[in-house]
Amino acid sequence: MSFLVTRIEVLASLSHPNIAAIYDLEEANGSRYLVLELVEGETLAERILRGPIPVDEALRIAQSICEALEAAHEKGIVHRDLKPANVKITPDGKVKVLDFGLAKALDTSPSNITFSNSPTMLSGSLAGMIVGTAGYMSPEQARGRPADQRSDVFAFGCVLYEMLSGRRAFQGEDVSDVLASVIKTDPDFNSLPTNLNPRFYELL
Repeated sequence: MSFLVTRIEVLASLSHPNIAAIYDLEEANGSRYLVLELVEGETLAERILRGPIPVDEALRIAQSICEALEAAHEKGIVHRDLKPANVKITPDGKVKVLDFGLAKALDTSPSNITFSNSPTMLSGSLAGMIVGTAGYMSPEQARGRPADQRSDVFAFGCVLYEMLSGRRAFQGEDVSDVLASVIKTDPDFNSLPTNLNPRFYELL
């Protein structure tokens, strides 16, 4: 329990306007729960469902995500599960990144250590089964290797691509296909806007 509290305290120390706050870890009737900031608005995933996001708007959102990641990385915290569903846009246009390292912080049982490099991989499930969103995992995560700040950067690139194109960077008929695509292929850059500044391709 003390280890869990320490990890939650580290996550709670993330004070940044683009990161949804973690206020406290409580316990009641033998169950532990987190007190989190309530963030109103739609997720980035919901916004993308309406179609590709204009470049200027996508850049504004991307900048906010980058600033959130930078603040976390400076404290040694890796998100590990960055995706459009974990980004919210408030009614007044502010961008909030959600769930920073929560799955990793809450997964403290010894049986889960092998698979805890990614919050989307659980040793209690069938071998090799990914129960989260494989399309945003970095190649090292897809191989079951440790994630670090570079994994978040890779996921950010996937999110930026999806904002601009309206489609996921890595696709497939099933999870195995998606993971193979992450490891072996590049996104289809022909799906990006035709008038996109060439520097975007360097960034992606």
